[in-house]
Amino acid sequence: METFKISGLSFSYPEEKTRQLKNISLSIKQGEFVTICGESSSGKSTLLRHLKPALTPYGIKKGDILFRGQPIEEFDLRTQTSKIGYVLQNPENGVVTDRVYHELAFGLESLGYDNNTIRLRVAEMATFFGISDWFMRKVTELSGGQKQLLNLASIMTMQPEVLILDEPTAQLDPLAATEFLDTIKKINLDIGTTIIISEHRLGELFPMSDRILVMDNGEVIIDAPPEDASGMILESGHVMAKALPSYMKIFAAVEGESAKTKSYPLSVKKSREWLSGKVEDRIIKHPEIPPKEQLEEKTEAAMELADVWFKYDRNEKDVIRDLSIKIEKGEFHSIVGGNGTGKTTMLSILGGLNKPYRGKVNLDPHTAFLPQNPQALFVEMSVERDIYEMLRSIEKDMEKREKKAKEAIELLDLEDILKRHPYDLSGGEQQKLAMAKVLLLEPKILLLDEPTKALDSHFKTRLGNILRDLVKKGTTIVMVSHDIEFCAEYSDRVSLIFNGSIIATEKPREFFSGNSFYTTGANRMSRHVFENAVTTEDVIDLCKMNGL
Repeated sequence: METFKISGLSFSYPEEKTRQLKNISLSIKQGEFVTICGESSSGKSTLLRHLKPALTPYGIKKGDILFRGQPIEEFDLRTQTSKIGYVLQNPENGVVTDRVYHELAFGLESLGYDNNTIRLRVAEMATFFGISDWFMRKVTELSGGQKQLLNLASIMTMQPEVLILDEPTAQLDPLAATEFLDTIKKINLDIGTTIIISEHRLGELFPMSDRILVMDNGEVIIDAPPEDASGMILESGHVMAKALPSYMKIFAAVEGESAKTKSYPLSVKKSREWLSGKVEDRIIKHPEIPPKEQLEEKTEAAMELADVWFKYDRNEKDVIRDLSIKIEKGEFHSIVGGNGTGKTTMLSILGGLNKPYRGKVNLDPHTAFLPQNPQALFVEMSVERDIYEMLRSIEKDMEKREKKAKEAIELLDLEDILKRHPYDLSGGEQQKLAMAKVLLLEPKILLLDEPTKALDSHFKTRLGNILRDLVKKGTTIVMVSHDIEFCAEYSDRVSLIFNGSIIATEKPREFFSGNSFYTTGANRMSRHVFENAVTTEDVIDLCKMNGL
């Protein structure tokens, strides 16, 4: 039985000539696990929102969508709510009550279920999702990972037939993201719920999925099982090749033309077995990447926190505990750590938004802050007006204002969305707009909270180069991120924060090659053969150096 059947679906936003969706036709069977991927602006989020009419954006639509064999528009709001579950990208947007148990019961109460049914379903889902230990807690006390798990559990109490997820792990740390996706797969296997998910974490999703859909410019260009889709993407030379898991890219680079006749590995385990087979009884002559030319050590501090303590309320627990960190001038310093460990709070202290009650603080007034929620920066009705609003206060000369606006628009690829309302943009497009506004300030210190969230791999590379160019020009960058691969490739130094304090600070290669979980996919697949490879290029280079 088909859960969804889409025929000739096209869509465009008001006053836009370009269609966001173009003649899409596909069907999704009951119980399938379907992953949708593509660049930012490819139409992923727009397509997903059309599968739940209550969330469908306003615009011009053509084509038909059938749900369980009937036009989806014919289903009333109650049926949509209970049968089509939708998990949003931002955990905060899905929470509507004050306590965990209230949140779990809210959907069922809204649908008018009796108390006995509500209590039974809430207890069942709390047990299934491991929520029992924090069942009575305030929602404000939860970490980002816990909030997203609560969003999922509260939807599952209504026993939906299909679960739609739009980049649900964008704000989760690597461990929480893996656990969340494992739970999604368990729901698919144990309950039979149809899963339709848009994600950039393809390393975890490829082995879970039944089908991979690749979108490009509003069209579905690939619809295939994961073992076929990976080869099709790489062999076509499509830009999505950059988004594939590192172990697939390594396999393709090392095997060369023969990769076309072989099955691509779909997990770190399979890729580790493949690499072991390539090595066999060979003696590894080059077990590690040669050290890079030593850069001149920076000694002048741009910002510094010493023995800092902070709590949001006198009666609450400390969020920052005896934290000390020194940010050197002209460096790119990344901060990693789990949800709820104090990363964003530390960044707010560096930005002067919060003041600690104990400790020494040395800050720079010429600081710009990109918040985790980019919508906090949007104040106008269109992308173009939002950019010019930022310039009005910092550039009086009209000619220079026009020049700077044009440069920012081109740098962040915003030309095609200038007339759109910022709230109508995809998550990646909102991130680009927010970054453009922050860069217009030309700060000495740039504080970034999850800047790669919702960005496709192609633009991540672009952003990485933009940030490295800023560093070369003397800008100091402090970035909080869950994007381990990005941190490993572009950072000068990496710090781990745990329980409100900085535990370790190292250069990327030393930091990531010594960890089991806070490390890259390339390191996990190759560490039994090579000692310090942390990027895809590292492993490929070592394979070639050893004649593999």
